[in-house]
Amino acid sequence: MRHRPPTYNERIYAPYKIAALVEVLAEQGIPPRRSLQGTGVDEGGIYDAAALTSIRQYVEVCGNALALGADPATPFLTGARLHLSAYGMYGYALMSCLQMRDYFLLGVKYHSLATPTLAIEWTERDDRAVWSFPDALVCNESPDIRRFLIEQQYMQHVTHLQDVFGRPRFPIRAYFSYAAPVYAEIYERFLGCPCEFDHPQCELHYDAAILDQRPLLAHRLTATVLQQTCEGLISNARTLSGMAGEVYRRLLRRPGEFPGMETIAAQLGMTSRNLRRHLSAEGTSFSAILDDVRSSLAVEYVRTTRMNGDDIALLLGFSESTNFRRAFKRWTGKTTRDYRRAGEPGQG
Repeated sequence: MRHRPPTYNERIYAPYKIAALVEVLAEQGIPPRRSLQGTGVDEGGIYDAAALTSIRQYVEVCGNALALGADPATPFLTGARLHLSAYGMYGYALMSCLQMRDYFLLGVKYHSLATPTLAIEWTERDDRAVWSFPDALVCNESPDIRRFLIEQQYMQHVTHLQDVFGRPRFPIRAYFSYAAPVYAEIYERFLGCPCEFDHPQCELHYDAAILDQRPLLAHRLTATVLQQTCEGLISNARTLSGMAGEVYRRLLRRPGEFPGMETIAAQLGMTSRNLRRHLSAEGTSFSAILDDVRSSLAVEYVRTTRMNGDDIALLLGFSESTNFRRAFKRWTGKTTRDYRRAGEPGQG
């Protein structure tokens, strides 16, 4: 089961990975201005929740780290800082899964929400649950950068399992498709398991018994809501161009907490009047885009969950459930009950 990374240059990710790496480098005496040099990301923006960055920009910071002689432990230290809470809806959806088998499945399914630098897969093989990393980067990077990213990715998996269980849960073995680097002894120290190099594929193995275990924060309703939000983020983040696409993506980042036009305009560094003018020139408006976002999410919630209209209205930011029901009838021509029935097997 695979989800390939998105466009390398697309600026759609909060800079949390960049911030974590810059912090690790700063602790080694490398100032942010040097670690960010040539990336197009400024020091003041790495903690800006409204800032958006690309995979390319993160990889460029990794390249700077290598060029500046960063400690070999840097990717491991960075991965140890990237807790699931840094990943927004994606991270919380994984933490609330009812079983670890769901965690593995959704980790791949929603991976495109996590500033992915590598493709990932998972398989259940005999008595093991196996993460694998079969592909190179979206673009052709150097072996040193790919090794840096693999090291960080492995450490993130270890960190995330600790977040999910509330205590360390180390893999049973780690395999790498490249030769052992000169600092190979630190691998086992960080990953907590035996490590083998020159393997046909990069793989991280866990005991399959973990798949039937329950995460510490497992919660049925929370899992349903957050997973459907992730579905909306992925399936509805359509390729819109220009300012309309930018507004759409920003509104979809936190469904249920839709910021107003003033806030979005401020995030984009303009006045609401200028934003309105840009959208008008593209044949749309802020209210039309918000309506589109709500419509897409409403259909997804009704189609794939058993939540009632009151709960969905609350998630979509409607003050009154009757207003939501009117809106849903306008969007689909059906009531929520009729729409749901039409989607059931043998109906419609």
